[in-house]
Amino acid sequence: MKKLLIAFISLGLVTVLFVACGGSGGGGGSNDVHLGASNFVQSSVTLSKGSSLNMIDDTGSVHIIQNGSWVNGTPRPAKEPGAPTVQVQFNGNDSHTVGPFNTAGTYHLYCTIHTNMNLTVNVQ
Repeated sequence: MKKLLIAFISLGLVTVLFVACGGSGGGGGSNDVHLGASNFVQSSVTLSKGSSLNMIDDTGSVHIIQNGSWVNGTPRPAKEPGAPTVQVQFNGNDSHTVGPFNTAGTYHLYCTIHTNMNLTVNVQ
């Protein structure tokens, strides 16, 4: 029984590491961004100009994603020149496409519900 429990825990850790490292979007990787219960699984993603993000809510948590970021625990909505306008609600275990990001630059998205849930989008 103890060995089975250790095997399940190990498999869970490997799965979390795979998702966290595999979804960065950099170097020709995926444009997927995973949302946890109160955070983005990765804090940044790199896209090619003209690409969109596939945002995936892996939990039952509700998220409202908008342009801007949390700064020292305070929400700072922002419209950044060149960024698509983002106003997306996740109702849990769903996904939405955000973009396209047509202008090179660095952009910021945040969840209005979860303090310090920030995502940096680098477009090249």
